[in-house]
Amino acid sequence: MIILAIDPGRDKSGVVVAEERVILERSVVPTARLGVVLRDWGSRYGVTQVVLGDRTGRDEVRQHLAVELPGIAVSLVQEGNTTLLARRRYFAEHPPGGWRRFLPVSMQVPPEPYDDYAAAIILERFLEARR
Repeated sequence: MIILAIDPGRDKSGVVVAEERVILERSVVPTARLGVVLRDWGSRYGVTQVVLGDRTGRDEVRQHLAVELPGIAVSLVQEGNTTLLARRRYFAEHPPGGWRRFLPVSMQVPPEPYDDYAAAIILERFLEARR
């Protein structure tokens, strides 16, 4: 099963495409350009399932999905606390260096958008619920 997971947002959305738990590609894209990514990844990877966070921006993303990936099943997943968990995961993979390593990670903000990490957590929640 090829799954496209989306952390929707007003301005930007995190997207991950995976074969079960193996992430094939990830990105943070402006929500207005999300249709291009959906079309490209849908055809390139043969997406069979879409997993969508249930909060901010989901209605706009659903409109993109209806146009770019018609007929593909869409499942809503609760995205509570995904931003906090995504930030922790980002810093686990990209530990702060220099003087920032002395600051608690909880007081830091990643230097780049990390919405794709939230999309990965949404994917994991979907897979866990299927077990």
